[in-house]
Amino acid sequence: MNDPDLAVVEFVLTAGWYSENRDLEPDDLPPAYRAVFWSDEGIERPLSATTTTAREATGVDRPWEAVSGLLFTDRDEFSGTISFTDEEMAEEWFLERVDADHLHDNPVLAARYEDEFDDLSYEAARSDNRPVRADRVWIDNLLDEYFEDEDDEEMLDLVDVRAPEEVEMTMDQLVLTPDQEEEILKIVKAIEHRDYLADIGLREIGKLLFVGPPGTGKTSVARALASELDLPFVEVKLSMITSQYLGETAKNVEKVFEVATRLSPCILFMDEFDFVAKTRASDEHAAIKRAVNTLLKSIDEVSLIEHEVLLIGATNHPDQLDAAAWRRFDEIVNFPKPDDRMRADILTVVTRRMDIEDFDPMAIARETEGLTGSDLRLVLREAVLDALTEERTTLTQQDLLDAVEDFEERDNLKDLDMIEGDHDALVAGGGISGAGDGGSSAASDGGDASGASRPSSGGTPDGGHAHDHSHD
Repeated sequence: MNDPDLAVVEFVLTAGWYSENRDLEPDDLPPAYRAVFWSDEGIERPLSATTTTAREATGVDRPWEAVSGLLFTDRDEFSGTISFTDEEMAEEWFLERVDADHLHDNPVLAARYEDEFDDLSYEAARSDNRPVRADRVWIDNLLDEYFEDEDDEEMLDLVDVRAPEEVEMTMDQLVLTPDQEEEILKIVKAIEHRDYLADIGLREIGKLLFVGPPGTGKTSVARALASELDLPFVEVKLSMITSQYLGETAKNVEKVFEVATRLSPCILFMDEFDFVAKTRASDEHAAIKRAVNTLLKSIDEVSLIEHEVLLIGATNHPDQLDAAAWRRFDEIVNFPKPDDRMRADILTVVTRRMDIEDFDPMAIARETEGLTGSDLRLVLREAVLDALTEERTTLTQQDLLDAVEDFEERDNLKDLDMIEGDHDALVAGGGISGAGDGGSSAASDGGDASGASRPSSGGTPDGGHAHDHSHD
C-alpha cells in the first residue's frame, strides 16, 4: 500500500469493525495486523488502534502525521489511540480510494463492504488469507507451551521451524523440470482434496523423497512449497540425532514428529535421509540404531490425510538407501543437474534485477556444463564483485564468461590432493570455500552436508536448480 494515509485509515477501520463484529475470527485479520495484537491469550477484543500498533502493522513511520490532516480523525494524547470523529465520512473517504482487489487482502473489510463491490467475496478473501496457525507468533506460542520443561528445550536444537512469511523462496522463482512440476501439482491437489482422499480410503499419500546432487534445489523446492501453501516448515537434519547434547536420540526423533503434528498442517522436511541407511548398515551405537528404527516407524504412522503433515525426505546419495528407506515414500522426485536450457532459464531468473550489457544466457549456459544452480549463483556473485572492484554496477557478457573461467579454476584447485601446504587457505583466498561439492556458498540458508546450520541470507534464488542456498 503506497499511500500512508490510506494504510492507517484501513488499519483503524479494521480494528474497529473486528472489535464490533463477534462473528469474525483471528483468521479474518491480515497477518500483519494479527502480529501486533497477539498476546499469550491470543487476540482479544477490543483492538486498540494506537500510533504504536498502526506503525508496526502498516509500516508507516508516523501514522498520526499521515492522517492528522483528515477532517474525520482524532488522537488521544495520553494513550495514543487513533479514532474517527465521523466514521461515516471515514468510510466514504476510504471506499473512494480502494477497489475489490485491494479489499480481497483484508477479509475483515471484505465482510464489511462485500455488498459495495460486485467482484468482492468475503469467503474468497478469507480462503486466500494466511491462517493464524501459520503465523510466527502462533508457532512460537505453541512451541513455548509445548517445551515448558527445560529438559525438553534441547529438542529445539534438533529442528528449524519457519513460518511461511520467513521463507524467502517462492515457486515462481524456481526453474523446474516437467516431472518436478507434475509431482508438485499432484501434492498440491492432494492437500486441497484431503477430505475426498480420506473418504475413498486413499491415505498412503504425501510422503515425497527428493533425490539428486547437492545444489540442485531440493531444499529450495521444499521451502517454496511451504511459502506457496502457507504452511509452517519444520526442518530436521537426521545426522543431528547423533549429537551428544541432545540426550535420548529415539525420544528426540519422536519429538520431531510430535512437533510436526502439533503444528499441522505443515511440511516436515528431513534432510540427509541417506543417514538412515548408513546407520542401519554400520556398527553405530545401539541407541542410534534404535533412533533410526523409531524414525522409520514414525514415518509409517504419520499421514498427510490424517495428520495434515506433508513429509519430504531429501538425499544426495540415493545409492546408499536400502529397501526399508525407499518403501517409506509414495513418490520419488528426481533433481538432476540442469541441462543447457535449464541453466539458461536459471541465469535468466537470477539476473532479473541485474543490468548486463549484451546478455546471452544460452551462451553462458553452454560454457557451464555440469554446474548446478548453486554453482551458477556463485559464478554470478563473482562477476558482480569483480565489477564492483572496478566501480561498475553494469555487467558485461565478458564479465560472466571470465567469472565462469575463474570459478572452474578455483574449483579444480580443491581436487588437487598433491598440493602441499594449507589447503583451506588456498581455497579461502578464492572466496568459495565449500562450493566445490555442490555449490554451497557463504550465503547458504540450508547448511551443508555436515548438518551445520546457517541463517537465511535472502538474495535472488535461481530456481529448482536455482539458488538452492544449500548443499541439499
